[in-house]
Amino acid sequence: MDALRRKRGFICDMDGVIYQGNHLLPGVKEFIAWLYEEGKSFLFLTNSSERSPLELQQKLSRLGLDVSAEHFYTSALATAQFVATQRPGCSAYVIGEPGLVGALYSAGVTMNEVNPDYVIVGETRSYSFERIERAIWLVQKGARLLGTNPDLTGPSERGIMPATKALIAPIEMATGKLAYYVGKPNPLMMRHAMRALGEDQKDTAIIGDRMDTDIVAGIESEIETALVLSGVTAREHVEDYPYRPSYILDGVGDIPG
Repeated sequence: MDALRRKRGFICDMDGVIYQGNHLLPGVKEFIAWLYEEGKSFLFLTNSSERSPLELQQKLSRLGLDVSAEHFYTSALATAQFVATQRPGCSAYVIGEPGLVGALYSAGVTMNEVNPDYVIVGETRSYSFERIERAIWLVQKGARLLGTNPDLTGPSERGIMPATKALIAPIEMATGKLAYYVGKPNPLMMRHAMRALGEDQKDTAIIGDRMDTDIVAGIESEIETALVLSGVTAREHVEDYPYRPSYILDGVGDIPG
């Protein structure tokens, strides 16, 4: 643990690591206080596309944590940057929440339900047959299919809930087109995070609750990895994967010691 504590930079997932639903997880306040006291660089890197950095800042504020908005980077921002770089001035049909739509607008992407360049899907609670039907029709007409992240499930106060890859599956199956996923473990997302963090790989660690996104993203980026058991991955499931995290912790509260 001393080697982990000596890291200068920390990339942290949020759902299942910092909070679950609207409840702060044990040890998080102590961990955030330790980051500030030790002068660490840190970035909350979330595959969730529902909220903007300002909304995430306000959510943590409601939970009793004071963290400024520049410490957040989301898959919505990464997706918006990707499509704006690929096709400047493009349009999209979006199945997602305001955090995704706002990020796309800020990147110069317009909304289009008739002949968009992209169909983009993120986490949403406004999921309907009609919206899936239109997305299928648009992809069949030539729109490129994007997912903000490849998560199948995510943690909630009521247990496991479907995430982006599960929501986009009917479109893929009906059209025969596979989506391109921008979020972790895509190297694009990790490069954005490393640039924002401003630390060397050898001085950085990533903390997450998912083996298939957070931990593999860290391994492929050649940074140390810490799996916390406060989210979707149980200790007995670690052996299901051909790779291992550098550390397995009950939660981020284990890090300050």
